[in-house]
Amino acid sequence: MTPAERVGEYLQDLQERLCTALQEADGTARFGRDPAPTGGGGLSLPRVLAEGAVFEKAAVNFSRSLGDRLPAAATARRPELGGRSFEALSVSLIVHPRNPYVPTTHLNLRFFTAAGPAGADPVWWFGGGFDLTPYYGFREDAAHWHRTARAACEPFGPGTYARFKEWCDQYFYLPHRGEARGVGGLFFDDLSEWEFEDTFAFVRAVGDAFLPAYLPIVERRREHPYGDRERDFQQLRRGRYVEFNLLYDRGTLYGLQSGRRIEAVLASLPPRVRWLYDWRPEPASAEARLVEDFLTPRDWLEGE
Repeated sequence: MTPAERVGEYLQDLQERLCTALQEADGTARFGRDPAPTGGGGLSLPRVLAEGAVFEKAAVNFSRSLGDRLPAAATARRPELGGRSFEALSVSLIVHPRNPYVPTTHLNLRFFTAAGPAGADPVWWFGGGFDLTPYYGFREDAAHWHRTARAACEPFGPGTYARFKEWCDQYFYLPHRGEARGVGGLFFDDLSEWEFEDTFAFVRAVGDAFLPAYLPIVERRREHPYGDRERDFQQLRRGRYVEFNLLYDRGTLYGLQSGRRIEAVLASLPPRVRWLYDWRPEPASAEARLVEDFLTPRDWLEGE
């Protein structure tokens, strides 16, 4: 099998495992299947769960795309590859829970190959990671999330977790709001400095760590009591999520630039969201503590 075939096989298996686990956690709703050819041998396979008991919306999308010219979003950090033919494979996940005490979460893993210079081997690289966006923060949840992320990174050398944790903090940041999107996690892009086998093993470790990182938090918070106040705040904070995805997210920009089916590209958006003019939380409230205590990057594992 070629590297792209091996990566594609893993990502499609990961998509299936993610959907199965989230369906089981929800207990009522199921993921649909909506395969759509994208031309030139490509495939978009979005799977969306809607109006579940636990998850108001969840999307787990697999895509394979090929083209004669890399989209600009894919060459932002590698301008020398502009104009090259390419193949791209990815899985992306977004979960918008119903209960405001259960965090939203995101996972993305992607693999690119691009034509090399004449007579040279193709150029390849990976990108992706996962991050957590709470509405009401709990330190034990953030610590569990980062502990699992650190464990996934440990076999790949000292400093790996710290490097990709910091990159995540920097990437998932809304400069126009002056705040982080959530409590971070792992993020990497244009990753090709290791040998392919080592890099692919790392990407698999990240993908396989997601469910152990997220599902215990879901189980811990899914029955937490809430009312209209918490739902209103959740929908306001979802607005920040939409702002990031539409203004800054490279994955969204890539999807739009590569001509993918728009429903699949925007499947990450929440079903219900609000914006209120100049809304401010009550001082010392749980809503105020989210920004003050959880949306400033920090070492969640300090002392461990």
